[in-house]
Amino acid sequence: MPHPIDVHIGGKIRHRRRFVGKGQPQLASEAGVKFPQIQKYETGENKIYVSRLWEIAVALGVDVAFFFEGLSEPTRASGKKHLAPEISKSKETADLMRIYYSLSEVQRAQISDLVKALKSKCQD
Repeated sequence: MPHPIDVHIGGKIRHRRRFVGKGQPQLASEAGVKFPQIQKYETGENKIYVSRLWEIAVALGVDVAFFFEGLSEPTRASGKKHLAPEISKSKETADLMRIYYSLSEVQRAQISDLVKALKSKCQD
């Protein structure tokens, strides 16, 4: 059974990979592994050596710390680490975020205003 932290890091890899628009084979090539290994990393099935995580971070354009964001401190009672709730990791979310950040600052502000107006309208 995969460790929750391995699953968390794998999910962050998958989310970021989709966000930057890379397929598993491309990321695998850039990280120096076969793409089935990337699949196993993304599910948490296989643990990732720190050196490999570094290579993945470089390929995805993030700092290694990115993969640990969302983890809370270990609890003293159980000694286990807990995962903080995260925004959806769906492909749709990654696609929307990629499109959103490709827009100009003015366009992003307009989109934000539109979404706020729609939310307000739906609450009426």
